Amino acid sequence: MITSLLIANRGEIACRIIRTARAMGIRTIAVYSDADAKALHVRQADEAVHIGPSPARESYLVGDKIIAAAKETGAEAIHPGYGFLSENADFAQAVIDAGLVWVGPKPDSIRAMGLKDAAKALMQAAGVPVTPGYMGDNQDPAFLAEQAATIGYPVLIKAVAGGGGKGMRKVDAAADFPDALDSCKREAASSFGNDVVLIEKWIESPRHIEVQVFGDAHGNVVHLFERDCSLQRRHQKVIEEAPAPGMDQVTREAVCGAAVKAAQAVHYEGAGTIEFIADASEGLRADRIWFMEMNTRLQVEHPVTEEITGVDLVEWQLRVASGEALPKRQDELSISGHAIEARLYAEDPAREFLPSVGQLDHFDLGDSGRIETGVEERDAISPFYDPMIAKLVARGDGRAEAIAGLADMLDEVEVWPVRTNAGFLFNALLHPAFGAAEIDTGFIARELEELVPDPEPGDSVWRGAAAVALAEDEEEPGLGSLAGFRLNAAPSARVALGRGGNFRSISLDDDAEIAPVSGFRDDHHVVVFLEGQAFGFDRNARGSVGAAAGDGAILAPMPGKVTSVEVAAGDAVVKGQRLLTLEAMKMEHGLVAPFDGVVAELNAAAGAQVQVDAVLAVIKPQEPSS
Repeated sequence: MITSLLIANRGEIACRIIRTARAMGIRTIAVYSDADAKALHVRQADEAVHIGPSPARESYLVGDKIIAAAKETGAEAIHPGYGFLSENADFAQAVIDAGLVWVGPKPDSIRAMGLKDAAKALMQAAGVPVTPGYMGDNQDPAFLAEQAATIGYPVLIKAVAGGGGKGMRKVDAAADFPDALDSCKREAASSFGNDVVLIEKWIESPRHIEVQVFGDAHGNVVHLFERDCSLQRRHQKVIEEAPAPGMDQVTREAVCGAAVKAAQAVHYEGAGTIEFIADASEGLRADRIWFMEMNTRLQVEHPVTEEITGVDLVEWQLRVASGEALPKRQDELSISGHAIEARLYAEDPAREFLPSVGQLDHFDLGDSGRIETGVEERDAISPFYDPMIAKLVARGDGRAEAIAGLADMLDEVEVWPVRTNAGFLFNALLHPAFGAAEIDTGFIARELEELVPDPEPGDSVWRGAAAVALAEDEEEPGLGSLAGFRLNAAPSARVALGRGGNFRSISLDDDAEIAPVSGFRDDHHVVVFLEGQAFGFDRNARGSVGAAAGDGAILAPMPGKVTSVEVAAGDAVVKGQRLLTLEAMKMEHGLVAPFDGVVAELNAAAGAQVQVDAVLAVIKPQEPSS
């Protein structure tokens, strides 16, 4: 058995691997960039090595630095986690050539599944059903247009080296094909250095079904059943569950059997996922589920499989990498219950899912269910990496129980001042169509307006905030202790609270409807949480901003850095004129005047770090001349 392991990753997955390795008595070594010097995975590991600046291309993506760190610390093996270098065959080979154990599939297996067209051709030869389409070498635009017409519109143009939703275009009619092809090829060349595409039949009611497979060096391959990952936003998975709702035993045996064939075709070792696309217009049927691609690594959503099978997939990875046979045979694996996972992201659904960065002044994910995270209170969400804060996983005897459990977990989420998608996830889980398993990959896009929660608190939430402001407890909560509590009863009193400069006098009495919020307060603020949403209030009018956002207050849409200020107090401005620029997540966001007027207040300076909803400026309408 491996005795020391370097984890070539960060955040939640690094912490997840450390937990299993420690339970197995394996010494763990973390690597970290400048941005992660104080990160949770660094604190949890037995040893840690600095590998470079904050950008991933200068640290986590530099294989030579990672191998050098393994050599320096005496690590026997390298686990790549997911993302970064996990599916890089050249890195896997370099690890092996350095005399280290690679915790993953053989480089040849990674290469065989690395390009979508070659992988599909291999799957066809192995008897695995693939999506109808064209996967050949001829990339002549006229020829590809002919193939699209033969397949029948709508079709999907897909980069063979693509991933994460990039290099994909749906085309509904022949007239749109040339422009869509050019656009797809440009994006593929820019993102992957490869502009080769394939053409697939567009599936009108698609569900994303994937099967967890596992192989060892002794020729054994098993599946650990399927997951449904159909809830996606812009081709990124949001909610995943296992088993797939509506999957009967005959269809399960067919799709899982095809997944095992796929793994055997590349002599697969370790954890992998065979991804299928299903036409669910008539339910899940074996003759309408086709191979899409293989992910030659552990998946983000692996916990739902662990929850229904009782298997620790990371432990299996480490045992197989050490040369052991698979711990269980196929007939020893079974499904027990239902599990569902939600990805908690640092983003603001109310602002078109803009990323949110900054320090987690208050961070409490509750104590129910399974929580996988790479951060703690007072840690920071960095602009350099994926904004996933945590994975929340609930298990139940059935699907309805699992959904209810995850909804309860999301209701307990308390994160401030960084924004999250918890309220959005809460709404998605409790949507009637989701509960009825009437889902496909277009569900979120169709229901988006209904799923994005209103960012403004209703009257009952205002009263809940007032009750938190007035509640008596043994220790005054504040930003120092960030003590939180659930509201049990409301006092009979009156308090003034404000948002964006607008203050309201809130009266509490026995008849007042008060939302069942949780929250905290200090001398100047009240923050309350309800159904995954966070609402901040001012307790007094210090530094009065003079206007609400709709009346000319310019609020920071997310935590970030002011990179430039183009106006001064007293300047006359016209509607649409840029006032200042905010940088966050390596993107610039220009803030403009909402109407013609005068800069009445300016509270921002170039170089300043600001938090979400900070009032940066106030524009007042130009007084009419007499």
